[in-house]
Amino acid sequence: MNDVSSAPLRSTARSATLRLLVAAVLLGVTAPSLLRATVDDALSFAYEAALPYYKQGFSIRKDAWGGDLGVKDKKAVSSQLFKGNDYWFLMATDVKGASLSVHIYDDQGNLVEAESWQKGRFAGARVNPKATGTFFAIVQILKSPEERTPWALVYGYK
Repeated sequence: MNDVSSAPLRSTARSATLRLLVAAVLLGVTAPSLLRATVDDALSFAYEAALPYYKQGFSIRKDAWGGDLGVKDKKAVSSQLFKGNDYWFLMATDVKGASLSVHIYDDQGNLVEAESWQKGRFAGARVNPKATGTFFAIVQILKSPEERTPWALVYGYK
């Protein structure tokens, strides 16, 4: 017995599959830069930058920030830090040829990092707060071959 009511469902399923396939092809053709670089990839690089500090006893938080910035654009990321802890903030991108920076400021706008470094697509800054409070990591893309560069920032403490 032929069930007539299932025919529209099969037609709808085929139509939805075809629309999905066309959308995927169009996305692949019109947005190749979106497929190359993502914040998730930048996050993987940021955790890679954190590995030496993890080996030194720092607890790397799962909290992370990310986005994309143009060259010379800056973004402030706030975090509550506690007196007596030592913190490392580590920033990275997956874009080859990019360079970036991260610096830590207190709520009065004073640069408070004990040290910082920048090596191509990786950067780090260490802070040992004299008081508990809100601090700001200022992240910046210094140069990049891309118009917008994905970035991620992680931090650890001990």
